[in-house]
Amino acid sequence: MTATEAEPEGEDRVLTVPNVISVVRLACLPVFLWLMFGREHRAAAAYLLAALGCTDWIDGYIARHFHQVSALGKVLDPVADRLLFFVGVGAIVVDRSCPLWVAVAVLVREVVVTAATLVLAALGARRIDVTWFGKAGTFGFMVAFPLFLASHSTLGWRDTAEVLAWVAAGPGLVFSYISLILYVPLGIRALREGRADRSVLEPAG
Repeated sequence: MTATEAEPEGEDRVLTVPNVISVVRLACLPVFLWLMFGREHRAAAAYLLAALGCTDWIDGYIARHFHQVSALGKVLDPVADRLLFFVGVGAIVVDRSCPLWVAVAVLVREVVVTAATLVLAALGARRIDVTWFGKAGTFGFMVAFPLFLASHSTLGWRDTAEVLAWVAAGPGLVFSYISLILYVPLGIRALREGRADRSVLEPAG
């Protein structure tokens, strides 16, 4: 591997705080499912899901501000995010703790984005940064789904939780689908730039 092809300094690290957080998040998914279906303790599951959602912001902040970005983390973090999303929302759908149409709208959007990301990467597109709308939509969902779950628990404030869940879910859906629309031109541009980069790097035949 040449110097130009090498990973940026420090990015080959494995044991970093953000990577440990991502592994812990993945390890907590079986605990979440056990609380949901083994113990049928929706309140505890809601608190755990909310905590796991918060850690998504925490590990990203630590990676950026304490220079702990790593090649492994660039893969591990989005994998943990997607698994948390699909497992969490899927379990809530099975439990019928939120309206089915809300969960379907969220999952369809996530499947489309995930599939498009994989296809673009296979075609050689440049990496697309998450837009503000995408971040806002994800934040809305991370707030809404634990609250939907809490609204079907034995918590004394479950009625308030349902209202707050809708307050978060509405803007979350709007922002997430705006970001989906915006990803179309961004994806086309990323593909063009990625192919242009490859044509420059490839030696003349």
